[in-house]
Amino acid sequence: MPKNTQNPGHSRTLTRTHKIAIAGVATLGAAAVAISAVPGNAQSTTAEAPPAGKVAYSSEQIKDVKAGVTDQLASAGVKAEEIAAKKKAAEAAAKHKAAVAHAKHEAAVATARHKAAVAHTRHEAAVATAKKKAEAARKAKEAASRAAKRAAAKPVAAKKYANNLDGWIKHALDIMDDKGIPGTYNGLYRNIIRESSGNPNAINNWDINAQNGVPSIGLLQVIKPTFDAYHVAGTAWSQYDPVANIVAAANYAADRYGSIDNVNSAY
Repeated sequence: MPKNTQNPGHSRTLTRTHKIAIAGVATLGAAAVAISAVPGNAQSTTAEAPPAGKVAYSSEQIKDVKAGVTDQLASAGVKAEEIAAKKKAAEAAAKHKAAVAHAKHEAAVATARHKAAVAHTRHEAAVATAKKKAEAARKAKEAASRAAKRAAAKPVAAKKYANNLDGWIKHALDIMDDKGIPGTYNGLYRNIIRESSGNPNAINNWDINAQNGVPSIGLLQVIKPTFDAYHVAGTAWSQYDPVANIVAAANYAADRYGSIDNVNSAY
């Protein structure tokens, strides 16, 4: 019988096969003892048949049985060791798989946390950028508002005009444009030259108006009643004032002829 290869102090649990084999060995041993107890001078003849119900055993048969039982026990022990080894290997493989799965899970969790952290950082950066843009826009709007207020508060410099016929006509045209009175530079200039030759102090003392006590005065030779009726607010109340005279005459011509441009003779 092979020696026990297990660690000292450890025994394997006997299987049903082990128990049967041990029982067989015990039976055979008992039979061998019984046979050896037969007296040596006992004689037997071939003519005599063995008693019914009894079985004769030889030492060779007992040896063969012992050898078979020993082989069975050895084979059973090897199989048990193989099963234990396979079980241990399976347990080790299962532990390895579990460890690998756990490592993969931990790696996946770490990756997810990293991605979440990166996403959070990007979100915070985007929020900070948006806040900066909003703050810059607010400051720009406030600056524009302050500039607009300063511009509104700043008095507009009065436009200057030359104190001559060209300046008077241009000044009159700006007032006419503001008041919606039609007329052009050419229409005003042409009628002024015909009526007064560009002299703001010109006065007609011989025509019917003069005879009626209301002589024609100024650049466009306007009588007092007409000047007063068509005077434009914001201009001087004097027929001799060149700008007031032009604007009042142009206002009268627009009412009667549609525009000073349509006047080509005494009006």
